[in-house]
Amino acid sequence: MLRGVGLYHFRSYDERTFRFSPAVTIISGPNGSGKTNILEALFVAYRGSSFRGSDQEALQFSQEWWRLLIKHEDSERTVTFDSTKTTARKQFTINGAKRARLSAQFKLPVVLFEPNDLRLLDGSPARRRDFIDDFIAQLEPAYATIVGRYDRALKQRNNLLKQQHVTADELFVWDVTLSEAGAHIIRSRAKYTEVLNHHLSTLYQSIAHTSDTVRVVYSNELKDEVDVQQRFMLELHKFHKRDQMLGFTSIGPHRDDIIFFLNANPAAASASRGETRSIVLSLKLLQIELLRDRSTTTPLLLLDDVFSELDSTRRQALIDTSAHTQTIITTTDADVIKQYGNSSLLINL
Repeated sequence: MLRGVGLYHFRSYDERTFRFSPAVTIISGPNGSGKTNILEALFVAYRGSSFRGSDQEALQFSQEWWRLLIKHEDSERTVTFDSTKTTARKQFTINGAKRARLSAQFKLPVVLFEPNDLRLLDGSPARRRDFIDDFIAQLEPAYATIVGRYDRALKQRNNLLKQQHVTADELFVWDVTLSEAGAHIIRSRAKYTEVLNHHLSTLYQSIAHTSDTVRVVYSNELKDEVDVQQRFMLELHKFHKRDQMLGFTSIGPHRDDIIFFLNANPAAASASRGETRSIVLSLKLLQIELLRDRSTTTPLLLLDDVFSELDSTRRQALIDTSAHTQTIITTTDADVIKQYGNSSLLINL
């Protein structure tokens, strides 16, 4: 359970500490008062990187370092960024042990819901790939390592493809790594797309008070192959010449999409604003539900000024979920504070 956080030279905070309720904490203040900065600090400490920008961008003007101190009931962790270093500029200290990076085993479960998430359905395919990959990585921590291996191999292969003369043997080394890691990614995305489909419509119907159904389709041509790795390897070899002409790898899970359907129609084109909000809210609530069931650590729910985007019915669904999960909310809306009443801790900035 999260107890508190200290922010030092981070964004708008020179030196500031905050304590949190084990239930719901509401951070209230005008726009620009630093509410989101607190959620960003927690996200960095839990997942290892920011959802807003680079480590350098979080550094206060004229300062050389920032530090975050996170306290839990039975542990603490520190994240330090030093801009004067040329390598290993960010360091994590967990219960006294220093680490250059936050490996999968030390990442903590957290679900963030912020206004940009409402672009999930009609935004870029990359946004939806990031969503499904984060969804999987929080349930299967080793998955993030596989994605990292794929991304590094993809970068190396693309660098080779940009050269004028590259042989099939030179590409073969990276084809092997891409096909191994890529097959794992494809199988995992296909598996968890089905997990979404098993639960999503029921949640959506309870939130939106409708009989409409939501379905998720994983757009990948290899997902139904018996031997995904072998087929992917053959496809990479088949398109060597084309990839050399293009200067990049034209096939693979980095080109996939996750498509949401409302009834029989693509939700990106057919869903209203209210329906879009209900779908995204259902996804976030499902993520919290699955993390509670499958994680040994209680997940943290971060809600960044999203109540203004929701009507009373959807607000209530979120309030009901937060009653069972440690939740930190940022808002400028006095009605949100009233809805939680004395059951929450209020921080005024």
